[in-house]
Amino acid sequence: MKLVLSAALLALAAPLAAHAQTVPAPIAAALGDAGRPQAEKDRDAARHPGEILAFAGIAPGQKVADFIMGGGYWTRILAPTVGPKGKVYAYQPAEFIQYRAAYADEQKAAVEGRANVAPLRDSLRSFAFPEPLDAIVTVQNWHALHLKAAAPGGGRGIAKKLYDSLKPGGVLLVIDHVANTDPDFAVPQTLHRIDPAAARAEIESAGFKFEGELPLLRNPNDPHTANVFTPEIRGKTDQFIYKFRKPAA
Repeated sequence: MKLVLSAALLALAAPLAAHAQTVPAPIAAALGDAGRPQAEKDRDAARHPGEILAFAGIAPGQKVADFIMGGGYWTRILAPTVGPKGKVYAYQPAEFIQYRAAYADEQKAAVEGRANVAPLRDSLRSFAFPEPLDAIVTVQNWHALHLKAAAPGGGRGIAKKLYDSLKPGGVLLVIDHVANTDPDFAVPQTLHRIDPAAARAEIESAGFKFEGELPLLRNPNDPHTANVFTPEIRGKTDQFIYKFRKPAA
């Protein structure tokens, strides 16, 4: 029995080992940055930001967007990672601020004292970045582009805008909660999840090339049928981490 269990555990661990990411020193230092709230640092073990940003190739000197930044967790890591020669655009949609005023306060708190971070809060219909970007990170947001309040064209239109915002060779990193098969994007309205295959196809339609998945946030015990805010599943959902690239030529 012990041999059977050991073999099963090794089989489960193999995919993770195959995708293990060495966390570069600039990202590791950013995780320990004194300006990060301790409550956010306490979440790092479950969220794996070091491995995720390493997978995305985030490095000092880059111009990066935290697209739909939420509470600022990723902005506070990206800022010290790209350093003084880099730039972070912390984008909070006007629609989100209108829905929940605290999003504006959270944006202000994440930007305050960080000279290399610029806040943006135009609407999803009109947002634009001041310069071409090396990378765009968007976490637990793609499903929101298919809510009723989202811009016309939903994720397809946003994917094209993000594609046009990147330099040739630039990276788009997308993380979201997994839904069961849902090619028509009906599930986001009720469960705040998205079908990974449908999201991938939508993003690729803008011209992006899929470069792979990091399985660190996968949870096979999530049946994909509960709203992600349900107490029993919140913080433990099955999530995909997809990396896309704008072709260099």
